[in-house]
Amino acid sequence: MSKQPKYRQVADALRREIDNGTFPPGSRLPSEHDLQQRFDASRNTVRNGLSLLVSEGLLTSSQGLGYEVKSHEVFELNASRFENLNFPQNGDSYNTDVTNAGRRPHQRFRVEMLPTPEEIAQRLDIAVGAKAVLRFCHRFVDDVPWSTQATYYPSWLVDASPRLAEPGDIEEGTTRYLAAQGIAQVGYFDEIAARMPTPEEARLLEIGAGVPVLLWTRTGYSAERPIRCTITTFRGDLNRMNYEIGDLTARSENEPQ
Repeated sequence: MSKQPKYRQVADALRREIDNGTFPPGSRLPSEHDLQQRFDASRNTVRNGLSLLVSEGLLTSSQGLGYEVKSHEVFELNASRFENLNFPQNGDSYNTDVTNAGRRPHQRFRVEMLPTPEEIAQRLDIAVGAKAVLRFCHRFVDDVPWSTQATYYPSWLVDASPRLAEPGDIEEGTTRYLAAQGIAQVGYFDEIAARMPTPEEARLLEIGAGVPVLLWTRTGYSAERPIRCTITTFRGDLNRMNYEIGDLTARSENEPQ
């Protein structure tokens, strides 16, 4: 006999059936009454089990409609090619990657001058509180919130590349624009972390209970010094990242992309 509380047994059984496709994305679960009979459990026990799956991001609930399995159409980002000017682009890297995946990109911009936070100043090797330009993008894939991207540029770089401070999109992408100004990004340092979203992140990305965010911090370098720091915040349930490192000629085309 399982030592797990009954509500966890209910959740575990339904989770397995979601994973194996018994209840595919977009399908509705049986009613609470039917689940009570199936599991020989009280209404509160069934509800607690269902609530656990909601907190894990597997189900959504709506009054009068019951519980539905969430649809997760995951977008895969190749972080090695992102912003790599050796690969052909149609506009910036985000638009190129989303369009090439057969999906529809859309983004909203905000540009402002503000004092540099300590964690950004350290990465840009400038004084804490020194002025920097923040280019903030709220990005969508097929009208679904996908990520937010906050990129900080030191003021000395903005003086040399004034379009960075202009509101709206830089059509060719900022990395390509800076290269045309003679400021080539020759390398970057990536940091990846996960945590639960802040209330503002949950609002912007429309994240349900129990869904974490993936934080991707990329500091870009010219040959002489750091030139920008970008923090991208992804919905943890709709995104996956990969890297290509070294000689991959032995990699099968049938392997997961």
